[in-house]
Amino acid sequence: MIIKFKYDPYLTGIKTVLSDLFYEGLIQKEEFHKVLDSSNAILVPIPLYHARERKRGYNHAHILAQELSEKLNLPLLKVLKRIKNTKTQVDLGKDERKKNLKDAFAIDIRFEKEIKNKQIFLVDDVFTTGSTLLEAGKILKRNGAKDVWGLTLARG
Repeated sequence: MIIKFKYDPYLTGIKTVLSDLFYEGLIQKEEFHKVLDSSNAILVPIPLYHARERKRGYNHAHILAQELSEKLNLPLLKVLKRIKNTKTQVDLGKDERKKNLKDAFAIDIRFEKEIKNKQIFLVDDVFTTGSTLLEAGKILKRNGAKDVWGLTLARG
């Protein structure tokens, strides 16, 4: 279902089922409630490169983040932008993924002030090696985020 959601632009209706599963999985985790500071938290979707998003018609991580934002009553900001057109990660090993994502993200300068001392929850679909979340997290921390946590729908 995740693959269909991610790559088939006509099946975005799957978002309801997937976001419900995502939300239920989160609220049942004691660890999530321990770290969540809802007065200081922001959801940030992992961005796609602009050409890939244009071709696909949407960003699946943004859709998941929007749904979580509504369910958790947390703000969502598109703080990150992907500045490097990376290869798809599907067939890459851990080291290749790390190299592929190096310098792939930047902060959208319109939101620089909004992330200072904030608790950021990065939202993505699948955690495989953690390379995407680590690279995005580094950029956020370098730009003043207090804490950065990764939230993914599934683990690959």
